[in-house]
Amino acid sequence: MRAADEEAYTEYVTAKLPELHRIAYFLCKDAHRADDVLQTAITKLYVHWHRAREADDLDRYVRTMLIRSFLNEQRLRWARVRLTGAPHETPSPVAMAGPDVETRAVVHAALERVPPRQRAVLVLRFLCDLPVAEVAEILGCSQGNVKSQTARGLERLRKLLGEPIAAGLGGRS
Repeated sequence: MRAADEEAYTEYVTAKLPELHRIAYFLCKDAHRADDVLQTAITKLYVHWHRAREADDLDRYVRTMLIRSFLNEQRLRWARVRLTGAPHETPSPVAMAGPDVETRAVVHAALERVPPRQRAVLVLRFLCDLPVAEVAEILGCSQGNVKSQTARGLERLRKLLGEPIAAGLGGRS
């Protein structure tokens, strides 16, 4: 990679790293796995930087890479060897921010129990505030599929959380 390209890549990743890590954390619900998924995505971005920088919307291109890295990691997770017992949970600084930490923790725990594809749709729709069409493009599926996954994901969250907490989550299906 040329020095100018490497500098542009470094500037972009440095500026977007907090946002990308936040998305990865909400998808994985584990800071260490989020780091791994993010590292995979930005490594692929480095390899394909010449193609990525020519994309119409670089942010969308990178979010797509991140989501696909997450989904691939989920699919291949069974093949991973675990050398120790269950990993201990370490709270992420992202998870600890905000006034209502208890509600946030409950929602995060419930989101972890939502299937990966539905979780990806919910994170893109509600955390990243993306429209249905853009989420469909990122995930490589139809808009109807995104709407269906959103409805099912919200339904699952409502069942896990109970109606009072989840009432504020359903305004955008």
